[in-house]
Amino acid sequence: MIKTFRIAVIAGDGIGPEVITEAIRVADAAAPKSDARCEWTHFPWGTDYYFQNGRMAPADYLDTLAGF
Repeated sequence: MIKTFRIAVIAGDGIGPEVITEAIRVADAAAPKSDARCEWTHFPWGTDYYFQNGRMAPADYLDTLAGF
């Protein structure tokens, strides 16, 4: 049976987005070899979000992440 992992992705800043992109690629390549599957949900939180909204993430971010 294939196990599905729901993963919240917050790419971060600086080199973060590039590193996360490659980490996702590696995890997606490895997952089928272990009867796993990853469901990625990307969130746009970080410095850019802060500059647009005055905070790093929305006020309800913990509720949003609770399902992961």
